[in-house]
Amino acid sequence: MNTPPSPGRPLGPRGPRRPGRTRSTVVAVAVLAAVAGAVTSCSTDSGSDTSTPSFSERPSPPDTASFSGTAPSMKESVVESARAAASAAASSASAAASSFEASVSAEAERADKAAEKALKDVDGQGNAMSDVSMTGKPRSGTGGLLVVMVNITNKTDSEASYAARVDFLDASGKTVETRYVGAENLAPGERAQPLAVSRKPADPPLTPKLSQAQRY
Repeated sequence: MNTPPSPGRPLGPRGPRRPGRTRSTVVAVAVLAAVAGAVTSCSTDSGSDTSTPSFSERPSPPDTASFSGTAPSMKESVVESARAAASAAASSASAAASSFEASVSAEAERADKAAEKALKDVDGQGNAMSDVSMTGKPRSGTGGLLVVMVNITNKTDSEASYAARVDFLDASGKTVETRYVGAENLAPGERAQPLAVSRKPADPPLTPKLSQAQRY
């Protein structure tokens, strides 16, 4: 026996709708829509995010706007470094020269003054040029000064004192400086080697010349 359909509920071609299937379809559509929205949101965020990250692998340069004064250029720094090096070298050379001169004993200085006095009234080259010669000393060992070692040998048979005059000449042959050295009371065959030190600058170069040698 067939039950007649309820009034007000139409029947489809395949019969009445099944509520379970319809609900499943709605849930599936909602899930797909949520996934699509999430993908779209991620894509949009990654493409439009232009903010700066909160950290950096490389340190940022200092903000020079807060500095006072003007930073020196590379050329100025090089020039200043060269000047400082030159000044330090000059100071070192001056100290070395002063140290070398200070090493000359007071006794040698007294002998030099005695030699100058002994040569005051000597005419010509003197009587002992054959007993005296000169040897130059390297500047590396004299603090950059021009120094001449005066070799004095008593070639007589009796005790004698010697005085020598050394002139320092420029390129034209003009005497620009004169130094006196001496040795007193040398025994026969004894040798002395006083130093004649020029106090003129290294440039222009000077040439030492033995101008007088007197035995007394």
